[in-house]
Amino acid sequence: MNYPIGIQTFEDIRTGNYYYADKTMFVDKMVRSGKVYFLSRPRRFGKSLFVSTLKAYFMGRKELFKGLYIDSIEKEWAVYPVLHFDFSGQNFSMKGELENTLNEQLGYYEKIYGKDPDTVTIGARFKYIIQEAYKQIGRKTVVLIDEYDKPMLDVIDTPTEEHNRNILSGFYSVLKGADESLRFSFITGVTKFSKVGMFSGANQLLDISLNKMFDTICGITEEELYTVFAPAIEDLADEMEISVEDTKTEIKKRYDGYHFSKKMIDVYNPFSVLNAFYATDIRDYWFTSGTPTYLIKLLNHTKQDFNQLAGKYYEAKLFEDYRADIDAPLPIIYQAGYLTIKDYDKRNRRYLLDIPNNEVRNGLLDIIAANYFKSNIGDTPSKAQGFCIMLEDGKVKEFMTSLTAYLAGIPYSSHESLKDPVMMEKHFQYTVYLIVSLIGSYAWRLQVEKEHSYGRADFIIETKDYVYILEFKLNGTAAKALEQIEEKGYALPYADDPRKLRKIGIAFSSETKTVGEWQMVEVTRGEN
Repeated sequence: MNYPIGIQTFEDIRTGNYYYADKTMFVDKMVRSGKVYFLSRPRRFGKSLFVSTLKAYFMGRKELFKGLYIDSIEKEWAVYPVLHFDFSGQNFSMKGELENTLNEQLGYYEKIYGKDPDTVTIGARFKYIIQEAYKQIGRKTVVLIDEYDKPMLDVIDTPTEEHNRNILSGFYSVLKGADESLRFSFITGVTKFSKVGMFSGANQLLDISLNKMFDTICGITEEELYTVFAPAIEDLADEMEISVEDTKTEIKKRYDGYHFSKKMIDVYNPFSVLNAFYATDIRDYWFTSGTPTYLIKLLNHTKQDFNQLAGKYYEAKLFEDYRADIDAPLPIIYQAGYLTIKDYDKRNRRYLLDIPNNEVRNGLLDIIAANYFKSNIGDTPSKAQGFCIMLEDGKVKEFMTSLTAYLAGIPYSSHESLKDPVMMEKHFQYTVYLIVSLIGSYAWRLQVEKEHSYGRADFIIETKDYVYILEFKLNGTAAKALEQIEEKGYALPYADDPRKLRKIGIAFSSETKTVGEWQMVEVTRGEN
């Protein structure tokens, strides 16, 4: 069978011998229980395919659903007029592109249902088409809008943002005024934008993005992976020359980890999984397929370091219900797929947000490091991989020499605004966090600020043969850092661990902006 990479049309998948995980049970749930829906999911997660599935359903294409869930449920297969708007393929940072796109798509339907010469504005034209389609076909109109927010994301934090927002407001607000002529509406996007006529007032959209009934509407579940794609997993295992079970583990570490409700059902990134099967190679496909410019703008704009956002509990309103705003980046970063739900605290009704998997961690930290250190993308990960190899081989001296040289080579522009000692310490901590986190992408296990009974170790890096406990001091001494490791008992959890345990105290100089001195103590088994 074929892998549907880049195939977003339901008809093509069903007639082209492509792998397909049946999602039509969600079509049945939606059309029978509601009318106006909004779904947020990361890019390349299958939103467009689901929109196309709805389009085929409402157009009565029964033959395309043979053998699927809804085929045994649906008896009527009525044909409705369907208006499908797609904003995914254009670059809306170009002047006039939004107006041209809307005029082109509205013009297509005006050729089918007619045009009122007295309607001039985009909103009035849209409303007229909805009403005329209902009159002419005799059934209420279905409106499907894919990637509604791309015209906003393309121009976020630019003078064009307000211009595009005003145009979209006039277009989307029609969905409220034409409610009597609408049978069903489904709008997808990455995030929410306020003041675009959809998320306030009467007849507002039902947001199912965090609804447990629809948490696996996009993406691939583990059950789907192990059943639908079982032959593909075997092929990949043969190519990698490892067992099927080990292949499943590698796929899980790299592409799994997304959760879209408190049920915590694992969802794999479909784009990466399909590409891995097609190429019979596990690599970072989703992140390298294109880093959105708005992510870089958010990271440049926010005063919060990424490690201040990740690994923390939040109320849903702070990342899901909250409207997209460049001054509050958490919602966009979560909804774009760079953070995901990792736990749900029932007592306090809070969600733990963290990086989904190794693919996102590798790519995200690479982007952040390049932006923070004013370096080229790829420079820091290649260094981090070298650091990890040194630690795996137990070559601490080589590791510390290379780390010292790397820190010394960071451009002065990354430090020049940091005159305040508190800000300097924060900068140093974040610099080390980025480098060590990237090392953790290649190591067996990384723990940042690991909590113990008496405090937190800065970093613990575990490899096959070694456990490293790293404690840093700004303008202090390496001896003082080692003393803290000893006093706080950071090594106690590893007393029975057969691996070699090494405590490393590192002093960082605010004057030279690199390692001033370091000391290492190797612990033999039986010692604390």
